[in-house]
Amino acid sequence: NFNANQSLVVSWPRNRGASESDVYEIQISRTKSRTIIYNRNVSVPTRDSGWSTLTWSSDLPLECVDHSVRIRSFCHQTAAGPWSNWVTIHGARAADESLMFPSGRILKEGSSATLCCVPPVGVNITGITLRKVSYPLLNIGDGVQAILMTNLTIPNTLIKRLFFSCVDSTGNSNVVENFISFPPQKPRNLNCTTSDMTSITCMWDPGRKRDQHDRNNQTHKLYIENTGQAHVCCQPPSCTFPAVPQQQEYNIRLKVEDHLGEETATYSFNISDRVSPVLELARVIPGVTDVSLIWTVEGNLTQNKLLCQVSAANDTNREVISTLSEDGLCKVRLDGLRPNRTYSAKVRCSINGRLWGQWTEPVSFTTLVTLDLWRRIESKPDSDIRNVTLLWKPVSTPVKIQSYAVQWSQEGQTVAELKDSGQSQAVVLIGPSRCNFTVQAVLSTGSSISARIIIPAKDDSGDVEIPPVKKRLNRTADGFHLWWNEQTSVTCGHTVEWCIMGSKEPCTLQWMKVPKGNNTFLPAGYFKPELRYSFDIYGCTDHGDKLLETQTGYIQEIIQPVKRTYASVTLEWHYDEDDPGQRAFITGYLVTVQEVQTDTTLFNVSVSNPRQKSVTMEGLQQDQEYVCSVRALTTVGPGSTASITIRTKVNSELPKILTPILLLLGCTVLLFTPVRLYSNFCRPLGFCKLQSQREEECISCDIEVLTVKPFWHESSILTDPDGTNTTCSPSPQSSLPPSCPLQTGYRPQSAVLLCQTPAHQQLRCIANKSYLSPITEFSEIRSSFESSDCLQGSCAGLYGYISDS
Repeated sequence: NFNANQSLVVSWPRNRGASESDVYEIQISRTKSRTIIYNRNVSVPTRDSGWSTLTWSSDLPLECVDHSVRIRSFCHQTAAGPWSNWVTIHGARAADESLMFPSGRILKEGSSATLCCVPPVGVNITGITLRKVSYPLLNIGDGVQAILMTNLTIPNTLIKRLFFSCVDSTGNSNVVENFISFPPQKPRNLNCTTSDMTSITCMWDPGRKRDQHDRNNQTHKLYIENTGQAHVCCQPPSCTFPAVPQQQEYNIRLKVEDHLGEETATYSFNISDRVSPVLELARVIPGVTDVSLIWTVEGNLTQNKLLCQVSAANDTNREVISTLSEDGLCKVRLDGLRPNRTYSAKVRCSINGRLWGQWTEPVSFTTLVTLDLWRRIESKPDSDIRNVTLLWKPVSTPVKIQSYAVQWSQEGQTVAELKDSGQSQAVVLIGPSRCNFTVQAVLSTGSSISARIIIPAKDDSGDVEIPPVKKRLNRTADGFHLWWNEQTSVTCGHTVEWCIMGSKEPCTLQWMKVPKGNNTFLPAGYFKPELRYSFDIYGCTDHGDKLLETQTGYIQEIIQPVKRTYASVTLEWHYDEDDPGQRAFITGYLVTVQEVQTDTTLFNVSVSNPRQKSVTMEGLQQDQEYVCSVRALTTVGPGSTASITIRTKVNSELPKILTPILLLLGCTVLLFTPVRLYSNFCRPLGFCKLQSQREEECISCDIEVLTVKPFWHESSILTDPDGTNTTCSPSPQSSLPPSCPLQTGYRPQSAVLLCQTPAHQQLRCIANKSYLSPITEFSEIRSSFESSDCLQGSCAGLYGYISDS
């Protein structure tokens, strides 16, 4: 018989009594002349009984020509038996016009197809065309002609079909259509989930998408193989079926079938592992810096703990464990948000953290606005009147603040006042009883949430249960790490306030709220180094804020050199060894000196007296860099290290010895220079000694050589007609060098003035300018005498330079 797949199914009865497998020879012929086109031996095992079958697929539609089948058996697989009679399946017979096959069939994309044209008796086929293009004819026999189409492609037309025409010798033509499609694809990623444990939904990826005008219709059937239930007809890409009560394991098979074939996929699962909760956000309750989310869960999942992911800022997911209430509600609070900001919230949940449900639809909300409120309380001496300063930090909000509403109530009386938007505090006088304060920011869009604070009664015993604890903070480089002991009376968080200790003027009070926990961190950027800070930790109670602890510390301990020489350095540091908050008693200090260039530790000096905060390190090298470190020694070990880098001075003793020697050397050179060098300007030669300035006053001394005329009453002193050496002094009109500042390390040498008194009463002197270093020898002595200058009363100078560095 015929089928849509152009297959011929041959059936025959088995031989009886055979001891081994039977062998059959099958032949298939085509056309009335019975041309053999298929011949095959088939072996059938003896255990098989009844009828045997063989399916043969034809490349030519069976309707084109007659097809005949015959069969014979082999006795003991050697001797052939007689052939059976031919069994013929007749092809189509054309009456008045030619027939074409296949017609209206769905052909497989990418395959080859043979199309035939069957003419009426006595008529010849002259051509077969596709899209008006003629193809070579293949003579099949019995007047039937065919063409071969290879690599069929899906047309780009709306309806995916191909039109064929057949023309015969009478001039008549016949037109048929066939459709091109692709076979079913194996379902991918088949998986099943349940949201309520009562129904199961299976989903898959159907693969290549079909055009809506594709005639190759598919069917999808889901078989639950271990339940005995009937199959379920599905619409891709999902299928739902009821869960079997008390059954955990499921084996399913999905079958996809169409005109071109079929594909299947299988999947096994435990229903408890495939729970995907379906949620819906019921309420979103925004706060100032937090939001509460409430959502419902479909199905009966009250016996399970849900692991949920919630998101309310920048798509950052936070995982929380939530338990369903009896009414199927879950609730979670997210903090860390900013006031008066718009966020989008969503949530999804899982039973075991492996399979997550879908995100809920995002819901937008805006956080509220409130003030960070604190207070300072000052009691007047011998009076019940208290001075309360309310302090608040300006709100960071894009909405303009118009004013602040301050309200307080005490003993049944309520008072209110407004502060303009530039204010950040209010001063109120109250009595000894409890007083409740609220402060609101008045916005252009409404008012903020009231910030509340309670001032306890002056004689409230609940405010003085335990004296505040005092502690000292250990220094850290990044800031202060504060911690304190928990107290059961604290119910609404803590507040840390601080101020610089030792300030002459009252400093601006700073504070930080700590809603949860018993510790916080204050970054170093809040503070100035080398200043001591005091931190008061308050606990929020039902009666108001109670002082729990006071902690003090430096953001950076002080260590500095107070004296340096070329061979020693004296260090000084600050450390509060009496602070009762210190975790262990300070027993002393350890001072370490390291050489920077070699990183070698030169000294480790222990200071056993904890009240001694200075030490002198000797035996160092001049002009060298050293790292000096100080650590506090306690009963539980050394504390943190404070370090400083210093450089020793240059040895200044050497210049004190070299200076007079070099000065004499210079004078000797001048005195014993040949006489002809001075003959033009200096005959009588004398010495005029000037006292040098002190070390700390001058780095050099200049003595100018001038030609001056003496006053009349000084002529007897300046004139020496006999040419004898006379100790002389400069005239009042001559200018000695002024005092000049001293730079550390320079030592001036004594200056010697060489004077002569010629007959014409003129004074000529030699200036000696010297710069001497304590560590190098005199580098250069240079004298210059020009005869022309001598005629005009010129000077001769001595110069010397030695570096200070």
